[in-house]
Amino acid sequence: MKGDHLGEFEELVLLTIAVLFDDSYGIGIQHELKERCGRGVTISTVHAALYRLKKKGFVDSRYGEVTPERGGKRKLLFRVTKSGEAALKKSKEMRNGLWQAIPKLAFDN
Repeated sequence: MKGDHLGEFEELVLLTIAVLFDDSYGIGIQHELKERCGRGVTISTVHAALYRLKKKGFVDSRYGEVTPERGGKRKLLFRVTKSGEAALKKSKEMRNGLWQAIPKLAFDN
């Protein structure tokens, strides 16, 4: 199926959603990417990735509770789906396989 692979940034966003688990929303994802990956990205970049991941079926979303800190607005929370989990595992296996296939001498200088 076309478009069912993970791009590098999509993979980072999907992993971040898994890390944040039940409190995974746009701004939180943006902050976590900065903290863990040193990636300063705009919120619109995060939202674009979330839209692509949702379209691919790798995440689903729901609205959280109303909070006074947000002026009565609810957060749109994201969670990794089973398809998203499978895509992450596939990506990890592929990367690990490539790392293991590198000849030992390739990095000896």
